[in-house]
Amino acid sequence: MTTEPAAAPPWYREVSRTRWKSFFAAWIGYVLDGFDFVLITLVLTEISDEFGLSTVEAAGLISGAFITRWLGGAVLGAVGDRFGRKASMVASILLYSLGTFACGFAWDWTSLFTARLLVGTGMAGEYGASATYVLESWPARVRNRASGFLISGFSIGSVLAAECYEWVVPNLGWRWMFFLGILPVIVALWVRRALPEAEEWSASVGERPERPNPFRPLFATRALAAVNTTLVVLGTVTLFAVFTPVGAGAVPVLSVLAGACLVALAVQLGGREGWLLYLSLIVTVFVAFLYTWPIQALLPTYLKNDLGYTPDQVTDVLYFAGFGTAAGCVLAGFVGDWIGTRKAYAFTLTASLAFVFPVFATKDDLLLMGVLLFALQALSFGISGLLPRYIGGHFPTESRGSGLGFTYNVGALGGAVAPVLGARLADGKSLGTSLAVLTFAGTILVVLLVGLDVPARLNRLVDPDAPRDHLAQGIPEANGSAPGPAPAAPAAGGAPGLRPAAERTGPGGRH
Repeated sequence: MTTEPAAAPPWYREVSRTRWKSFFAAWIGYVLDGFDFVLITLVLTEISDEFGLSTVEAAGLISGAFITRWLGGAVLGAVGDRFGRKASMVASILLYSLGTFACGFAWDWTSLFTARLLVGTGMAGEYGASATYVLESWPARVRNRASGFLISGFSIGSVLAAECYEWVVPNLGWRWMFFLGILPVIVALWVRRALPEAEEWSASVGERPERPNPFRPLFATRALAAVNTTLVVLGTVTLFAVFTPVGAGAVPVLSVLAGACLVALAVQLGGREGWLLYLSLIVTVFVAFLYTWPIQALLPTYLKNDLGYTPDQVTDVLYFAGFGTAAGCVLAGFVGDWIGTRKAYAFTLTASLAFVFPVFATKDDLLLMGVLLFALQALSFGISGLLPRYIGGHFPTESRGSGLGFTYNVGALGGAVAPVLGARLADGKSLGTSLAVLTFAGTILVVLLVGLDVPARLNRLVDPDAPRDHLAQGIPEANGSAPGPAPAAPAAGGAPGLRPAAERTGPGGRH
């Protein structure tokens, strides 16, 4: 006689009240992250008029926040690995809110660009800290939903920013949009006081007598410390020169030099078995930003300058875009848990290609443009809600914060290149055509990179036993066991399976 297995409870009942509380704290932080980050895109034309900026110079202000992201992502990610996800979240929120507040006092292009560097540092940490915090607090089988739901907050923040723009700028001026950026400080104080630490980090790392040190490979000897300190300074300075008038006439050389510095650091952080994974993830994220950020950064400029839309009309279009992205993030979470992260990514992005050129072929019909943009954002940008889940699955708990923070935010330099590239391609053709071409081409590349599992395939060339997905495991208990799918047992020939962290020298363990 057999008995029927008990039906699984609804997914939302697997998420305890404490976990929902943790999620909403991270989500609110991400709403404010989105609010602060897109402010510059909304007031770009007002700033350009006051400071007398060209389109390329104005686009450089958007790029400014990306220049320090790689450093902020690495440092704040390491803080999260060593001291806990909550500490990293608080530090990140404080940095980006104070940076945004400082933007309101800018007196020229240079001062505003400098404040944007601080914003980028905090934004980088917020992405990694919030993502790892939520992913490590939710059950393994619903972690795509956790990722998608979380990233939807960024889009809601952009919608709130658009609403504020419609009222604040005509009445108080563009500077007051940035003064509102101080509000996240209140959230940071609440997070610090009220929330528990992420369960998986607490169980896997928090009780250890020795905490992870992701930067250990960079400073193992005095010589290495000197070389890598030089690489960090040189990489930052060259990136600054690339996106400012300082590097005029030498951008190709400076870009290669900056890239070489970042590659050298990535190879060392990845270690003998993980260096190829680090580089391939960076390339994947870079291309993902190339397809998303031309529209994200320059859509308001396109609507106002090329189509002559009023601020009210721009706000209406951005509502469609923002809610489309938010809806797409939520949808991506369900689809990702249903058919898998990679398949959801590839299929959804492929479907989005049908809407790219129609969006920019629509001129005078605001409603049609809004509907098309909603669909494009939901299918194209919304799927980026799975990026934390996709990247985080490549790293174990003890190095997830630094691994995700570094690879994602170095790759995010694609967001610095995208608006400038879009503006330069617009010379001789319409801005709308340039944005459509960049979005279409970048989308195809990401479909190939993620759909064909290129980062993991390359990683297995140097590390054949690398686990396929660390986040598929359940939250470890205090003794280190993990409920959920059991790792494959190694065969005599070394079949893929989970190895002890101490045996790994790449992203799968401590260095």
